[in-house]
Amino acid sequence: MRFVRNNLIRNVVLAVLALLLLPYLLTLFYAGGHPVSTLMAWRWLTGAPVTRQWIDLERIAPSLPSTVVAAEDAKFCVHHGVDWDSLREVIDDYQEGAARRGGSSITQQLAKNLFLWPGRSVLRKGLELPLALWIDLVLSKQRILELYLNVAEWGPNGQFGVEAGAQYAFGQSAARLSAREAALLTAILPNPVTRSAKNPGRAVRRLASTYQARSQSSELARCWRGRGE
Repeated sequence: MRFVRNNLIRNVVLAVLALLLLPYLLTLFYAGGHPVSTLMAWRWLTGAPVTRQWIDLERIAPSLPSTVVAAEDAKFCVHHGVDWDSLREVIDDYQEGAARRGGSSITQQLAKNLFLWPGRSVLRKGLELPLALWIDLVLSKQRILELYLNVAEWGPNGQFGVEAGAQYAFGQSAARLSAREAALLTAILPNPVTRSAKNPGRAVRRLASTYQARSQSSELARCWRGRGE
């Protein structure tokens, strides 16, 4: 009986370890291809609507990646997967009872979207941080941003990826977005269900204006654009 119990415990431990290590292995294969996120896979399995059409980074209107970086992760080009300064600020604000936008980097959000689950918990954050460091180590900044733009949720009816989001909100490809349209799409992150780029309210329009102004800095594009600019 003890042998059976010990064998069961060992198998459970090995299964958990394999599950924890799987994202690190999969990341090595994500330098190419069109991977889907765990949320997309779950939606498919449960019969919920999912729309995603992949678009390469170089085809996306440049204003969109610049605006997303400006809004979500201004230090994207200089940190190694985790913006520790922003993370410390979030912790300090939380301890003081102040609310603010989350301090997760784009790479952390990609780790969550690809391999983990939505919502906030200490467990998820504990899994997310080392995974973000690993993703930054093995993938280029360009690829990280390309993956993020193609797996994030951009619409209220299962529109995943910025191409589906642009088609839903503006009836055109992400390749043809204006700077204002890019800013409106960025402003609906991280909740495209309650925020709308198609019919933006006052708060979304205000955020869009702020993000559009921030995106003018050329430094925000220097690590990912790769177009000789």
